[in-house]
Amino acid sequence: MNRFCKLFVILPLVLSSSAAAASEPGLTDLCSRGYSVIPSPRTVKLGEGETAITTAWSYSTNVSRDHIAVRALVGDLQAFHSFQLAPARDREEDLILLSVQAGTVRTGTDPELDKQAYRLIIAPRRIDITGNSDQGLFYGVQTFLQLLKPDRPGRLVLPVATIEDWPAFQLRFLHWDTKHHQDRMETLKRYLDWSARFKVNMIGFELEDKFAYPSHPVIGAPGAFTPAELQEMVDYGLERFIQIVPQIQSPAHMAYVLKHPQYAHLRSDGNNYQSCMCDEKTYELLFSMYDDLLKATRGVQYFHVSTDEVYYAGICEKCSRPYNDENRSLTWIDFAKRAHAFLSARGRKMLAWVEYPVQAEHIRLLPPDLINGVMSSDDAQLREEAVLGMRQLIYASFQGEERLFPNHLSMETDRGVQPGRIAEAFETYRGMARLGNPMGVYGAAWDDSGLHGETFWLGWSAAAQYGWGPGRVSPDQHVADFMSVFYGPDVAGMTDVYRRLQSQARFFEKSWDRVVSRARGKAYGNSEGKGIGGTRYDMTLPPPALPSLPGLDYKPVYTGRYKDITDQARSMELQSDQLIEKLLERIPRVSCNRHNLEVFLSIAWLTRHHNRMLGALAGIEKTLLSAHSSAEGKQPRQALRQLVEAYRAAALVAQERTDVFKALSGVWEKSRFPKGQEVGGRKFYHVMDDTKDHWADRRPDLTYMIAPEESIGFDQWMTKLADVIQTFAQAHSLPVPELAS
Repeated sequence: MNRFCKLFVILPLVLSSSAAAASEPGLTDLCSRGYSVIPSPRTVKLGEGETAITTAWSYSTNVSRDHIAVRALVGDLQAFHSFQLAPARDREEDLILLSVQAGTVRTGTDPELDKQAYRLIIAPRRIDITGNSDQGLFYGVQTFLQLLKPDRPGRLVLPVATIEDWPAFQLRFLHWDTKHHQDRMETLKRYLDWSARFKVNMIGFELEDKFAYPSHPVIGAPGAFTPAELQEMVDYGLERFIQIVPQIQSPAHMAYVLKHPQYAHLRSDGNNYQSCMCDEKTYELLFSMYDDLLKATRGVQYFHVSTDEVYYAGICEKCSRPYNDENRSLTWIDFAKRAHAFLSARGRKMLAWVEYPVQAEHIRLLPPDLINGVMSSDDAQLREEAVLGMRQLIYASFQGEERLFPNHLSMETDRGVQPGRIAEAFETYRGMARLGNPMGVYGAAWDDSGLHGETFWLGWSAAAQYGWGPGRVSPDQHVADFMSVFYGPDVAGMTDVYRRLQSQARFFEKSWDRVVSRARGKAYGNSEGKGIGGTRYDMTLPPPALPSLPGLDYKPVYTGRYKDITDQARSMELQSDQLIEKLLERIPRVSCNRHNLEVFLSIAWLTRHHNRMLGALAGIEKTLLSAHSSAEGKQPRQALRQLVEAYRAAALVAQERTDVFKALSGVWEKSRFPKGQEVGGRKFYHVMDDTKDHWADRRPDLTYMIAPEESIGFDQWMTKLADVIQTFAQAHSLPVPELAS
């Protein structure tokens, strides 16, 4: 099963965009009054008018001034509105009162949900934010902060209202997948701040080799987070009521471990994708890795062992049972039970993907408190999980195989208008909430295509929205709310920016040829069996043809077979110019998350360069055809000028690629470390996964972004064209031109 397609396996009926719209909720009262909150509150009673917050206001609280809710209130007012809010002295008006009082909001739910509840009362001269617990108070503050917006006179206002709110689900996971990159510490703390603003309380941190395992130092990549650094992040999250849950790929997707010669003996069937599940040393290795992470994530209650795409359970020659469907399932069950016993003994609750190769009739063999991180809609599996008492997470993926930018929004395809991932998640979370016994949601954003984390926030916010209240807000309203909350209410037109980025990224994908990879060939296999499917493809295009001597005969490539693509590229170049203009207009105006738009701008630069390159290929060929005509017409001097013109056009493409990549790297490395970095003389050990075709895995560094263009071979083609130019000039007794400029 492809994890990017788990969404479609879970919910086979994905409504068309028009059918989905008919069943979507209407505009919320807050939105109709011009206010945006993520997630949208459960109950809102709006009064007449608005409350303006001025410098005369102050705050009072029955908790410490060092409480995270108080610090968030004061700090975000200062950071986002340049507003100084001072503590009050014996006053009842123009006052924000923060307090914790158990039972303030009667939820009728279990204690884990009840403690997250809050009440926000906004009156003309006083605002009360009361939480059932510290966590509830913190969430009430987040709603208050999001509601604030400047009015035309420049005051900060919010509606007169009473809001009572609590989540539908206990666990609301966002997925940080760092298999192909490593974010900087300050980046992850900012991610935690924004996750907390969206009332997220769980992070599935897929670390792979970005953690320095003390028991196995060779596994951690150079510069990987130390135990102390990881604990620092965990503590930062816990203060904001977020648990950073270690998510360790095992026993499959283990190339980050098994690529090392030291662990070659644990490879299942000789491939470095999966460890042998019948070798005791596999358990010794994994449990020591688990233990390293347990010690570096004190205060966290959960642990995710992944069990993602365990295609070959029991195939290892050390396994005694016949390799068949039943025994694959039983081998998986054995692994899960052992991992659960290990983690349970150390006080952690275990999550796993309970999917292929598990058969429904074997579910009852699992521990009942194991949490299934990928809830299935299969009736037989749900019945067995219900008998066992197993809880689940509703899974939706906001990124998988797309290049450069995710398919967040609806788009026109050869099959008509297709819903984007936000609309699909809306249907998934709403539909699956009625099945099984879900205790949370999981919003996945896979790193396989090497997208920057800033491209995921619209999807992550949707997971937060629908984990708090599934089906409460339509996808269209959520997108609009997100743009206002994430960039500030004064930044208009951001949805159009997203659509343009998505359009550019999809054209980038389709404009390459997909050819069987020369470097990697056929993959090991997939869930259908060893050696089945899994063909690896490269994205590439051929170089232009070279003129043949003596007459510069020429057979074009791009003005024939690729004419449609190069014609589209000219139109896309204009659109990419417009996208860049829109981004440059908005970057100075955003009140927060400016780096997000800088990342988007770097992607727009790359796609514009790609469009220009395709146009240049067609132009180069037309110039070379003209050179042939000139040679035929006995005009060698003009033919030579045209040859040089074609060479310099190619040189401009190559130089622009260098410049764009340098600019993109500079932007991306503001928030993440250089990919495949060398630290302290230790180099990154790069061996590609035996079974997965990850674009970001093509190169150990960030040059995977330009690998398709480099595969064209511009440099080699230019060298050969220079030889043609020199030979042609000498044959016609003409000076050999200077090609450097």
